[in-house]
Amino acid sequence: MRKLFSSSVIYIVAAFCAFVPVVRGAKPPLTLDDFFNAVDLSSVHISPDGQSVAVATTRPDWAANRFRSDLWLYRDSGGGQSGRLVQFTRSGHDSDPQWSPDGEWIAFLSDRPAPGAEGKGPEDADDEESPKGITQVYAISLGGGEAFPVTFGDEEVHAFTWSADSRLIFFATRDPWTKEQKEANKKEWNDVNRYREAERGDTLFSVDVASIMTENGAVAASPAKAKEPVKLTSAPYRVSQMAASPDGSQLSLATKSRSERGESREPYGIYTLDLPAPSNAALRLALQTQDITSEVQWSPDSRRIFFIYSNGAPEGPYQDPQRRIYAVDAAAGKTSGGSSAARAARWGLNFNGSVNDFTVTPDGGVFVAGMLGTEVEPYVGPSAGADLARRPGWAGAYGNLSTARHSSHVAFVYSSLQRPPEVYLADGLDRLAQPRPITAFNQLFTERELPQGKPYRWTADDGSTVEGMLIYPPGKFEVPHLPMFTFIHGGPEDADGNHFEADWYQWAALAATQGWLVFEPNYRGSVGYGDAFALGVIPHIVSRPGKDILEGVDALVKDGLADPEHLTVGGYSFGGYMTDWLITQTTRFKAAVTGAGAIEHVANWGNDDSPYDDAYFLGGLPWEAEPNYNAEAALWQIGKVTTPTHIVAGAEDIRVYVGEDYLLERALYTRHIPTRLLVFPGEGHGLAKNPWHGKIKVREELKWLEKYGGIGRAGQ
Repeated sequence: MRKLFSSSVIYIVAAFCAFVPVVRGAKPPLTLDDFFNAVDLSSVHISPDGQSVAVATTRPDWAANRFRSDLWLYRDSGGGQSGRLVQFTRSGHDSDPQWSPDGEWIAFLSDRPAPGAEGKGPEDADDEESPKGITQVYAISLGGGEAFPVTFGDEEVHAFTWSADSRLIFFATRDPWTKEQKEANKKEWNDVNRYREAERGDTLFSVDVASIMTENGAVAASPAKAKEPVKLTSAPYRVSQMAASPDGSQLSLATKSRSERGESREPYGIYTLDLPAPSNAALRLALQTQDITSEVQWSPDSRRIFFIYSNGAPEGPYQDPQRRIYAVDAAAGKTSGGSSAARAARWGLNFNGSVNDFTVTPDGGVFVAGMLGTEVEPYVGPSAGADLARRPGWAGAYGNLSTARHSSHVAFVYSSLQRPPEVYLADGLDRLAQPRPITAFNQLFTERELPQGKPYRWTADDGSTVEGMLIYPPGKFEVPHLPMFTFIHGGPEDADGNHFEADWYQWAALAATQGWLVFEPNYRGSVGYGDAFALGVIPHIVSRPGKDILEGVDALVKDGLADPEHLTVGGYSFGGYMTDWLITQTTRFKAAVTGAGAIEHVANWGNDDSPYDDAYFLGGLPWEAEPNYNAEAALWQIGKVTTPTHIVAGAEDIRVYVGEDYLLERALYTRHIPTRLLVFPGEGHGLAKNPWHGKIKVREELKWLEKYGGIGRAGQ
């Protein structure tokens, strides 16, 4: 159901201290304040020569009530000497750095206030009152100087990439309206939202970056004299990603629905554009797919386009198995008259896990972060059809992989349960077990007593082996008979494992620090256990995984690991679906904390931005699969609930319709079940607007578990 998203950041109040059990040892316990000041490493890109690394970070700005995003630059000193990490931008609005192929420039996206906006410029961006701008492309020289805007206008940039010669930047925006079109629309429609009628596709442009700069690399004194962007072509779809071939002959585009709603399969595919492109050049379909492709990258010889696909074989029927890598011949459409004659070749054909991330290597192979069970480990794939070969590395989780075009150096993010995420640099793919850290953004966590964990397996009623993680309170590793919090991941196409978690969505470490044994079940539908296991949730989207989870709880009680008198449950997104369902199936849970979870599926289908996915998981549209929609709806069984339930929601959530949370609260309130609903203004499915929202969410959820779950008595 694609209820999954990602986030990362942290907070505490003095009242929380009363709930934290005393952990004796050399390190102090983790606090809510510590936790919510974690830094998310959202993007890592190594330079073409392998000597520098650009890092994008996101962290909370408590005074400004927002998250700030900044760029950092690491430069390797060579000769075994430590390099230097410096903050490269300071507006707090910058993301998605991309190196120019010559390694002289970094372009990035920024929604920093435009110069002169309400009398303020980028230097005022830290001001709480500073207006937010429209996302545009900026560039900055490695030689120094200030970042300067490369694109302008009223439409935000969706995607961009450098040309092979580092002179141009290609970018896509929604089809811009002329002044006359804007005035006519305002006159006729005022502020009315015409829903589908007002939607429009994208226009592709190129802009001559060199024309904005003087010969010495500084920004021209009069940027207005720079060459205007050149319109290349229009597309009826939204361009989600683009990449220029290394030989400069083609531009590849990944597309999705122009509305960004997943209602049908028509808009999706990979297109190419011959370069240099004349005005209004025709796009060529390289590959039609049933859903969105991501992480589109070129092979070094410009012959193949690599991508990740999550919905089975690109040419086959729509499915939701695990993420896979494919490559398509870039010349496929040239002899097909515009229709797709290509078939994509799968890389790592026999890999039974899920591809979390990948990057193309200088020799034309792939470097992969593959999830198998509870570990995300490094693999390499030399060619199509060949098995992915695991490379020696550390136990834990690798991600944000980046390879250098002209060097063997690789950069990546690594974490494990007891090692917070940092960026590492290795001399080559054969040296992944001997990397050196180049950041220390989350060093504070190494100075705190962090929980330990291990995998746990049980057998389901149909004989399937199911796995999850057990996260123990600090100082109580493998201690039996503990109060237990069953913490359910979203997705369902996700899995918990040996990685560091620190945000409002993943807060197992805080729950464990409070005294809970945290059980994270990788129920049917999770990834890392083969495609059949991932697809085993259809069409019983809550009842089948619900059985897996309850059988895991039973096994933990039987094994003497969990205290049956102090069991609680919770989750967000699809984890909220499961929590809402489980409290209708058993009275064993003393407390529940849920968020963004549907308790029925018809209204949610009608309001969701991914209704095609919903119908797929339930076996058809509401009028085609009515029995499934009803049988898998917690609403019709609310009369059996006795569990005190805390609920949270984003006021503008359309991934899981916010009305579902109001419906659950009203049903429980009507039945006099202790309940509480917190609605966070301005937030969608992910609580990404204001860091206080996520902090308050977790603070209150911990209080609820303590109050009704009895941790104050059982966990001391």
